[in-house]
Amino acid sequence: MDIKQNRSAGRPRGFDADEALEHAMLVFWEHGYEGASLATLTDAMGISTTSMYAAFGNKENLFRKALERYSEGPSAYLDRALEEPTALATATAILTGTIRTTTGPARPHGCMGVQSALATSDSGQAVRDLLAAWRNNGCSRLRQRFQQAVDDGDLPPQADPALLARYVTTLAFGIAVQAASGVDRAELQTMADAALRNWPLS
Repeated sequence: MDIKQNRSAGRPRGFDADEALEHAMLVFWEHGYEGASLATLTDAMGISTTSMYAAFGNKENLFRKALERYSEGPSAYLDRALEEPTALATATAILTGTIRTTTGPARPHGCMGVQSALATSDSGQAVRDLLAAWRNNGCSRLRQRFQQAVDDGDLPPQADPALLARYVTTLAFGIAVQAASGVDRAELQTMADAALRNWPLS
């Protein structure tokens, strides 16, 4: 490779990859995986299709990176909720975090991990599998937290950690769908409060 080629290879991309990924995340969040066209993505990211491929790979790889960003940013309330001192506080924090994230005024309503999987063709099978694994991972981590609560005596011995984890995650995903449909924050919070009213206590 000659000197001119070396200089070209070392030249910076000319855009902020972190900022571009943030915009891509918002597009996927609003439109879902298949609904987000390359034209919409690159327009929001402020880059050409060639630059997008060079920086992020194909659309699927871009989505994977965007989902990671969503998990570490808007959806990070799950990590914080798992650190709550009681199982009830954990469940409450998850539902409250879901409501706050899915109804925020400055961001798309709904959940990126739910919305993006609602309609995918056969060509989107890998993304559908990715999102199923993403949702199941959250449920599995919650099950472990509730099992710890049983072991610690915070939940009664007869409590079923797997069932409680599935219950809370199903509520959270349902909240996300309702939020995307325009149900307001106050109504969703009332529903979440009612759902946890009979939480098993030790």
